[in-house]
Amino acid sequence: MEIELTTGGWVWAVLAALAVGISKTGFGGVGLVAVSIMVELFGKPSVGILLPMLIFADVSVYPVFRKHGAWGPVWKLLPPTLLGCAAGYLVLDWMAEESARSVVGGIIVVMVGVQFFRNVGRESFDRLARSREAGLAAGFAAGTATMVANAAGPIFQLYLLSRRFEKLELIGVGARFFLLVNILKAPFLGGMSFITGESLLFNLKLLPVILLGIFLGRYLVHVVSQRLFEWLVILFALVAGGRLFLF
Repeated sequence: MEIELTTGGWVWAVLAALAVGISKTGFGGVGLVAVSIMVELFGKPSVGILLPMLIFADVSVYPVFRKHGAWGPVWKLLPPTLLGCAAGYLVLDWMAEESARSVVGGIIVVMVGVQFFRNVGRESFDRLARSREAGLAAGFAAGTATMVANAAGPIFQLYLLSRRFEKLELIGVGARFFLLVNILKAPFLGGMSFITGESLLFNLKLLPVILLGIFLGRYLVHVVSQRLFEWLVILFALVAGGRLFLF
């Protein structure tokens, strides 16, 4: 797999890496921005090209937030998540290159819809999401979305919010969950040739930007209204996902 980007392409890649770092500090919806940029640049293989960047961010964030949260919620969600990953792998294998933009765009639009529903109908959403069935559905949907598009962040975050997890606890549990799941995904995406030596070299060049995103996110989480930030992310992700889905 050959990676050749114009100057403009590298600017977008840097923005995607910055979004990856920010998304790991409690602003899960920002990850959709990275997903939309990467699929725009690389199409179907973007799911594998982006994955090592996510793993690096997970490894970087986990030591910072490991005193928050626990592994218990991760083990509860893991079985349906792994089933979802298996389903997502089949979808990814079946999906034609020319339909990748539409499929990933559709997933992003659905994730935005979930985030929007939670923002405008918080009490109703939380009641629905607290059921055992909702936990199983959230795990399966997260597994499918993460395997096809690395886009499980909003599902996972919203499920934990509905369980009354505090912000830092949510980040700590999320760091554990995605570190484990993303590492488990890597051999399968590597087997599909979506992770190669050249793609890893591309990832290596962006690692400092990811770290910058993590530091920026840690700052933003203390000074920016999360509700305002979430609405801005919803708007941006909706435009990006809609463009991928429709055009």
